[in-house]
Order: sequence, then structure tokens, then C-alpha cells
Amino acid sequence: MSLRHAVLAALLEGEASGYELAKRFDVSVAEFWSATPQQLYRDLDRLEADGLVNARVVEQRRRPNKRVFSLTNAGLAELHAFTAEPARPPAIRDELMVKVQAADVGDAEALRGTVAARLARSREKLARYDRMRDKLLDGRAEDDYLRENDRIGPYLTLMAGRRYEQANIDWSESTLKALEHRRATPSRPDS
Repeated sequence: MSLRHAVLAALLEGEASGYELAKRFDVSVAEFWSATPQQLYRDLDRLEADGLVNARVVEQRRRPNKRVFSLTNAGLAELHAFTAEPARPPAIRDELMVKVQAADVGDAEALRGTVAARLARSREKLARYDRMRDKLLDGRAEDDYLRENDRIGPYLTLMAGRRYEQANIDWSESTLKALEHRRATPSRPDS
């Protein structure tokens, strides 16, 4: 997948300037596809050149004019074709997993601290996702939201993010317990 598809998907929320899109990207799409603002602006220019987005200039008082972007029919068709393609399986590239793999010869205290930091970060993200979910549902039951809302993609990706962070929490907690047990139980040399 290229960044272009993530940008097109983010524009499904409606017209946005590059700045607004970067903020929107940080709140939703960035959880599963990251990009710098410079990358977003570069891709917006390419998408416009390819006819997948339209740009218009909005004049502003006391600020520089801004360009706002919206999807074209060709952009929607590109997203439609993209969703029809099979997705490649994700590849996990996680530095922490390499450190844990080497736990038996590494700095145990530093490793515990790194796992504890992952746990804290995942708890914070899960709490943020829960707030986002509550805002999306706005007091409705999930089934009602999914049946009544025009767009369910943001909710479904949010739920994937929640499950991912919950899995990180579960793994981190059990890893910390195992490391603590290992510290409390001295290893015995082989007989």
C-alpha cells in the first residue's frame, strides 16, 4: 500500500487543507499508517497531478491563503479498486521483540523498563481509543451505530486499534510477570 491510498481514505471525511489533513491523519489513519506532514503535502501534489483530488484556494484574512483538497470521482474509483485488491499480510518489525528474544543475555532491568513503557503507552492509547469510540457512538449501541451510520470504516479501524492495544497490554503484563518470576527464581546450573 502506498501513502496515496491512506490520504485518499482520510479525504473520505471531507474536504481538508494539508494542515487539516495532517491533523486528521494523526487522529485516525496514523494509527495504522504513519507519514510526516512533508510526505502528505508531496502526495497531495501527486494526487492532484494524477487527477485523484481537486485543490482549490481559500482566501483568508490575516493568514496566508490555503489550498483545500477533495476527492474526485477518479479518486473514489482508485479507492474502490484498492479495496478490491487482496491485502498483503502485515510483517511485524518490532525492536522490542528482538530485545525480548535476547532477554536471557540482556540487561533485565532495562528490558523491564522498556516493557513497562510499552504497557503504559498502550494503556494511554486504549483510553484515547475508548474516548474516540464513545464520541463516535454518542450514546448509541454499537449495532445501532453500524446499522444507521453512512460510514462505518473509521469505527471498524478504531476497533482494530483497540484490540491491538489490548493485545499489547495483555502481552506486556504477562511478559513483566515472567521477567519478575525469573528475577525472583535464581537459575540453577545444569547438573
